[in-house]
Amino acid sequence: MKENINALDEISKGASMGMDAIHFIIDKVKDEDFKKILDKQYNDYDDISRRIKEIYKKYNSTDDPHETNAVTKAMTWYGVEMKTLTDHSNSKIAELLLQGTNMGIIEGRKIYNNKEIDKEVSNIVKEYISMQERCVEKLKEYL
Repeated sequence: MKENINALDEISKGASMGMDAIHFIIDKVKDEDFKKILDKQYNDYDDISRRIKEIYKKYNSTDDPHETNAVTKAMTWYGVEMKTLTDHSNSKIAELLLQGTNMGIIEGRKIYNNKEIDKEVSNIVKEYISMQERCVEKLKEYL
């Protein structure tokens, strides 16, 4: 049971971080096609978050799934601001988002490889990984 809660919490935090990063960076994007891709990714993260919330009560009836805290959000915003201060080209933005997305894939794979999680949780983790892998392919086009 604890493995399921931990898996859902980690994927929830990853989706929350992805949404935060896109939220902080999208105003710097001038290319409308790139903005559409980022909007789609944001919505995909939001969908995963909603699905986690739907099943989370099965595994933990007293709490909600973890999301990023205020300090992490502030650090993400600061990192985006500093790294795009002099270069907010599509390439730079794609690079920053790729770094975070790859970290999410790595964490997701570690969780997915834990064979002690329920199939329902495993399916959400697998979808999270697949969604991020699609994101990587789209972001590579902007490097």
